Amino acid sequence: MDQFEKAYESYKQQGTPQANQPDSTGKEEIIAVRKNEDDNIIAIKTNSGRELDYPTALSEAKAGQLANVDVFHKYGRDILRSEPDGIKENNLDQLPEF
Repeated sequence: MDQFEKAYESYKQQGTPQANQPDSTGKEEIIAVRKNEDDNIIAIKTNSGRELDYPTALSEAKAGQLANVDVFHKYGRDILRSEPDGIKENNLDQLPEF
């Protein structure tokens, strides 16, 4: 393991494991996604049963209303992604479809 890997491993140990645990902030969590024929996420479903189109999900994520997701700007537009925690199973692309 080189110095960069060691530094990153040390950084990861600073946080508390939160993956696959209920959100304690009262924010809704994304539990499923809908994809189009190109495999792009076009809608999400929350743990409260709400189904949101992608632009609405982006707006709610920006407002801090959705747990465990980030919005970043790439390709000239905003993109929704799960918070990086090293667990593939909870990535948006890996969630079940509805």
